[in-house]
Amino acid sequence: MQLNQATTPDTAPSGSSYSPDLVVHDDQLGKIGNTAASLFRKIQKEGDEAREETFEAATSLTNQEVDMGSALLAVHDAWNTQTGTVKEACAHISNHLDFTRKSHDQDEDKIRTEMRDVAGKNMTPSRIQDYIG
Repeated sequence: MQLNQATTPDTAPSGSSYSPDLVVHDDQLGKIGNTAASLFRKIQKEGDEAREETFEAATSLTNQEVDMGSALLAVHDAWNTQTGTVKEACAHISNHLDFTRKSHDQDEDKIRTEMRDVAGKNMTPSRIQDYIG
């Protein structure tokens, strides 16, 4: 792949075989999306448990006037921010791949069901049969 230009069957050097740089199959997208959704749920459950325990410890230390309580609260806040960022990324990946799969399926259905002739008129199965028969 070149910047702003991709090799096509017409521009491939002679003697070389053309193959697209990126090919992704629907089942692969599904696996990646499922993994992202699973990671989101795991972080949501286990990350929240750690956050709650850290907050309780920070509060307890602060109430006992131990200086480390405020430092632990800063760790809690950073942890909360970072796990939120990772969860957002997982959700974004999962949602994007779900959207991509659905959009691709809709495009495929449209191609299958809305075939048009040169004049742009829908090619219904009966019209297609006229061309075949």
